[in-house]
Amino acid sequence: MRHLLSLILKDRGYETRAVSTAEDALREIASRDHDLVLTDVRMPGIGGLALVRELQRIAPDLLVVVMSAYGAHDAAIDAMKAGAYDYLAKPFKPDEVVLLLRKAEERERLARENRRLRGELAAAYRPDAIVGTSEAMESALRQVRKVAPQKTTVLLEGESGTGKELVARALHELSPRASMPFVAVNCGAIPADLLESELFGHVKGAFTDARRDKKGLAAEADGGTLFLDEIGELPLGLQVKLLRFLQEEEVRPVGDVRARKVDVRVVAATARDLARAVAAAQFREDLYWRLNVVAVRLPPLRERRDDIPALAGHFLARHARLRPELPGLALSPEARDALLAHRWPGNVRELEHALERAVVLADGPVIREEDLPDTVRAAPARGAPAVAVPEGSLSVKRAIRAVEEQLIRAALERTGGNRTRAAELLDLSYRALLYKIKDYGLG
Repeated sequence: MRHLLSLILKDRGYETRAVSTAEDALREIASRDHDLVLTDVRMPGIGGLALVRELQRIAPDLLVVVMSAYGAHDAAIDAMKAGAYDYLAKPFKPDEVVLLLRKAEERERLARENRRLRGELAAAYRPDAIVGTSEAMESALRQVRKVAPQKTTVLLEGESGTGKELVARALHELSPRASMPFVAVNCGAIPADLLESELFGHVKGAFTDARRDKKGLAAEADGGTLFLDEIGELPLGLQVKLLRFLQEEEVRPVGDVRARKVDVRVVAATARDLARAVAAAQFREDLYWRLNVVAVRLPPLRERRDDIPALAGHFLARHARLRPELPGLALSPEARDALLAHRWPGNVRELEHALERAVVLADGPVIREEDLPDTVRAAPARGAPAVAVPEGSLSVKRAIRAVEEQLIRAALERTGGNRTRAAELLDLSYRALLYKIKDYGLG
C-alpha cells in the first residue's frame, strides 16, 4: 500500500517519504518539514490514533489524514476528534487520494493566507504603527494602550476623517480578544427600520421579508469587539435596546421571545457632540453615560500640523505602488508648504486622498504644488487673515456677510453636505441654516 501510494503521489507531483511505523514517522517529521501525514489507523507499535495525538502535541499545524478499512470507521472518526483533518476509506481509487490532498492543500493555503493577513492587520493597527508624534495624538494613544486590555466600553470622539476606526482596531488588536472577530457597524449608513435587525438579528417571519433566521452583528462579534461607528446617528427608539444590550450583555433577535448571552467589548465612535445632543433631547443621557466610560478624543489634523510631513511620507509610500516607474516619491518644498497651510476640514482622510491624486498626476518622482487638488493649493498662507475684507468697502455689514458665507461653506464642506451636522457646527438652528443657504445661493 505504501509503495502504491508513493507511486500515485509522485506521479501527481508530490514529494513523498514512506515509512513503516509511527516511530519512524515521528523521527522523519523531526528531521525535516512536512505538509501532511497520510497514516493508517491500525499499525504495529504506536497506532494511528496515538500518532495523531502526538503530532497534535509536537506539530499542531501539520495536517493528518487517516486511512481506515471497512468496519474501522469508528476508529477513523476518533482520530478526527483527536485532531486529524480527514479520513480515507479503503479500498480507494487513486483520484480519491489526489482529490482529498488537493482539498487539504487548499485549506492549508487559505490558513497560511489568513495567518499572514492577520499578522499584517495586527502590525498595521498597533498604536506605534499609527503615524503621529504630536502631543495631542500621543495623549490619545497613551489612553488607548492603557484601556485596550480591559473590556471597558470606549467612546472615540473626533471629527470625520480623524482615524476613529483605525484606533478602534488598535484597541481590538491590543486586547486579549485579538484572535476573535472585529465587527464594524456604521449606524448612520443603515436605514433606521433595518438597523435593529442588522444589530440583533431576526427570526423567520418576524416581518414581511424575514424568510429565514438571521444572526445579528452583535452575535457575530461574540468573544470579540463590536465597533459602533457614528453612534450619534442611532435612532432614539433603538437607543433603548442598545442600552439594554450593554447592561444585560444579551441579544434578542427581532420577533424572538428568547435572549442569548454574548461576550462583546463595545467601542463606539461619533463626530457629533453627544453632550450637546443629550441637552437637546436627541440622545439618551443614560446611554451616553453608559458609552462614555472611557472617552478618547482624536484631534483634528489642524491641531496636529507637526504630523503632516510624516503622514504625507506615509501616504506617498502607501500609494507608490500606483506608479512603480517613479521610485523615491517625495514632496517639493512648495507642495509641503501648501499641505502645512491647508486647514484640512476632511482631516487625515482628505490628506490621504489629496496625496493619492498627486501620485497619479505627478510627471516625475517629485510631487509639485500643481499636482495637489485646487482646494489645497488655494489655502491661505499661515498667518494671513482667514477672511478678506470686501474690496473697496469697509462696511461692517458686508464684512459680516462675507465671514458668515465663508463659515457656512466651510461647515458644509467639513460635513460632506450634511446640513443637520453643519447647523450644529455653526451653532444655528436647522431652519436658520436653510434660510442662509438660500440667501447666499449655496444650494
